[in-house]
Amino acid sequence: MTPRDPIVGTTVFDAAQLAGPAVRAAKADHVVSAVIPARDEEKTIAAVISAIHPYLADGGPGLVDEVIVVDDGSTDATVAEATAAGARVLSIDGDGKGGAMRAGVDVAAGDIIVFLDGDVANMRPDYLPRLVGPLLLDPEVMLVKGHYDRSFEGAATGGGRVTELAARPILALLFPELAAVRQPLAGETALRREVIESCGLDNGYRVEIGLLIDVWRTWGIAAIAEVDLGLRIHRNRPLSQLGPMAAEVIAAALERSGIEPTSP
Repeated sequence: MTPRDPIVGTTVFDAAQLAGPAVRAAKADHVVSAVIPARDEEKTIAAVISAIHPYLADGGPGLVDEVIVVDDGSTDATVAEATAAGARVLSIDGDGKGGAMRAGVDVAAGDIIVFLDGDVANMRPDYLPRLVGPLLLDPEVMLVKGHYDRSFEGAATGGGRVTELAARPILALLFPELAAVRQPLAGETALRREVIESCGLDNGYRVEIGLLIDVWRTWGIAAIAEVDLGLRIHRNRPLSQLGPMAAEVIAAALERSGIEPTSP
């Protein structure tokens, strides 16, 4: 049995287990799809896709079988950059993050889906085996969440304001078994298609916390694995955008606790 984190209760793996060759060897006949929801990420999307290239199957014994970018109404060169980097691009019209993730899953072939954010400035190839590995190595794992330090205004830590001020407090109040999950809103996530078929994907920025709670309720805390992705550098959004995001996160948690919010 794979060990569990003594504090969080999630399933844990050591670095050697999640090294690229070990994870590739465990793939067998699984099909792995990488889905990247993106909106106005022209500066970073190509590098995110390029970091996947070392693990593309491309007719050989790779780990990832396809890369799908779901462009959610971008007004910049995101589509052109993603296409040039070799991704399949699907365009939708402003359906929000949850809608973009659903659209990607609908066209993906994989029984294992790995979601990646398109705004990460330091995406590394080892994200892929670390995120996908627990699903290939342990049949009881249903959801994998990345955890990391988040940079803010040049400092190595201090980012993740919605996580620290909205997601973690509401989980501590309503779902205390999930309170110690390190990055409940992590966009770097992998799961089995069965999870989406059973639980669905919520709308907008509700999607990550909703998925975490739904998997915990359906399969228990041991079905969730956390993997260390190091330092994550990405675009920090202004407070004017973070407030509505936080409201969506809180609303998703409240609804799952049986409290019906008036908005959003």
